Amino acid sequence: MSAEIVPFDWGRMFLGDVPPLFLLEVVFRTALMFLWLVFLLRVTGKRGLAQLSPLELAIVIGLGSAAGDPMFYPEVPLLHGMLVLALVVGLQRLLSYLVIHSERVETFVEGTPIELVRDGVLSRQAMARANLSREDVFERLRAQGVRQLGQVQRLYFEQDGALTVFTHASDPPPGLAVVPPWDLEPPRELSPADDYRGPMACLNCGAVRPAPAPGEPLASISCTCGGTRWTPATADPLSPGEPPAPEERGEGGGRGPGVPGTR
Repeated sequence: MSAEIVPFDWGRMFLGDVPPLFLLEVVFRTALMFLWLVFLLRVTGKRGLAQLSPLELAIVIGLGSAAGDPMFYPEVPLLHGMLVLALVVGLQRLLSYLVIHSERVETFVEGTPIELVRDGVLSRQAMARANLSREDVFERLRAQGVRQLGQVQRLYFEQDGALTVFTHASDPPPGLAVVPPWDLEPPRELSPADDYRGPMACLNCGAVRPAPAPGEPLASISCTCGGTRWTPATADPLSPGEPPAPEERGEGGGRGPGVPGTR
């Protein structure tokens, strides 16, 4: 059986079972491993430090684990840790070479860009592949100054996790509003009681369709994505001329934002 542990044994808590002189060895181990790691990172090149791809993230995790243990574990020889670090960096250099010279290896290691939006319409399948929710996409679009999906011609989720947005230069078509954030002010959902006569945006994917024909029930209209919930499409949800939301007027129904209509 293990020896009985004495609570609040300050010597055990701070020094463990090693002699105090081992602290000096820890200083030497840490300095040596740190300098060796700096040298190896210098070998990886600037690109490896600029942004973290899946390959580079694996390198960081491997280097951190291999460099940490030999710094203070007396049973881990320094040469073993240094060899592991050198092997990790060597594998990184080899994979980087293969990524540059082989399209197949690059696709396997770094993946491919994913198109999330085309002509103002969200691709729910692409968002699932990218592991992004609708709110995630809207948040990043707002950071790019996008107010409604109709402004977006293409939206790509790049290999490094960044979003690339291409928007209309001028006069974008109306679309699904992304501002204000839906958590603060959800868009108004059209109901069968609304006498709405303007373009509508699907609340699921953002696809825009014309107003219902006279006598056409709203409940019978479905989007190509399968969505059945609609909101008035808008050209600029933050325009000073936009009517307030029904909650702010204390009533239900009414005109859609930025689109002529009657009640």
